[in-house]
Amino acid sequence: MTRCLRRVGLGGLLLALGACAVPHARRTDVLFWNQPQREAAFRAMDTHYASNVVHHGTPYPLPAGTPLHPRFADGTTLERYMADHHVAGIMVVQHGKVRLERYGLGAGPATRWTSFSVAKSFTATLVGAALHDGAIHGLDDKVIRYLPELAAGAYRDVTVRQLLTMTSGVRWNEDYADPASDVARMYEGTRQPGVPLLVSYMAALPRQFAPGQQWVYKTGETDLVGILVTRATGRTLAAYLAEKVWEPYGMGSDAFWLKDDVDGTEAGGSGVSATLGDYARFGQFLLDGGRAGGRQVLDDGWLADATAKHADIGAPGRGYGYQWWTYDDGGYAGIGIFGQLLHVDPARELVIVQLAAWPVATSDAEALARAAFVRAVIAGAGD
Repeated sequence: MTRCLRRVGLGGLLLALGACAVPHARRTDVLFWNQPQREAAFRAMDTHYASNVVHHGTPYPLPAGTPLHPRFADGTTLERYMADHHVAGIMVVQHGKVRLERYGLGAGPATRWTSFSVAKSFTATLVGAALHDGAIHGLDDKVIRYLPELAAGAYRDVTVRQLLTMTSGVRWNEDYADPASDVARMYEGTRQPGVPLLVSYMAALPRQFAPGQQWVYKTGETDLVGILVTRATGRTLAAYLAEKVWEPYGMGSDAFWLKDDVDGTEAGGSGVSATLGDYARFGQFLLDGGRAGGRQVLDDGWLADATAKHADIGAPGRGYGYQWWTYDDGGYAGIGIFGQLLHVDPARELVIVQLAAWPVATSDAEALARAAFVRAVIAGAGD
């Protein structure tokens, strides 16, 4: 610890461009890093924060396919798009073959890049595995069956399904630019023996709507889902992901899953770092029906249910499933702040991955540009 302080200085303790994991560092300080810090640290989150390893297996082949050339409606080139939006990597897999692979910001095939909220979709997929294994009994179970510490507060009548769809009705502020928001402060507070700090924070939140009535995006609730999976299965999220998907499906590299350095709780809502190719393999795993190592990993009907629209988000043609953003054309996506994307299009057998370091966590302009990129890929996919 002293060596880390000498290396980066007190003011840069959390923001070192590569060195050692820092005990008690606030994981949400990533929201306020500057551009050079983002571009350096997003590829090395495990050196800043405690993490668990997700062990890989024998790599699932991703052979080269016919090159794909995105066709932007306004004539933008892929190179211009990547430069303008600080893109570290793009991969497009169609029919199981890599049709496009590009890197920026000094990244390459071996670079592990943080996924931010794409991790939510990983966590939800583990719910599907836990249902298949019988570790979670049903989505209409009360959350307190697995997290009894929440019984005295606003979560006492909330179901697992309502956590997955973010319709708990519990009050929450997800403003990434506000240091006083819930998403910025959810790992703060007084630690209670045997209780994850995140659970203590969530237990104190008040109710705003009746359960199931209103969709409100809440990263903290996906962290609760992750803790629920860990409690139900007796495995860390990293170990369970390795057992169910990463090893048997054949991811090419180990991944990292961030955790609290004191209580060991993994961040189900924003904690996975993996290579571009392995994010694409995860999308292909879903296109393959959730089978890995010749076995069905997810509960019967899970994929169709998880990627269907369960909540209205107020955007035409879109909705929210079980930690997936859904589209009326049958596609679905894991989307993370600062430009991360895992888009799956079953009708076209298409997986689109983008890793980036946007200058802001989120903005309408950046989101529109990313959506235009997806449309450009789809336009080029038929060539």
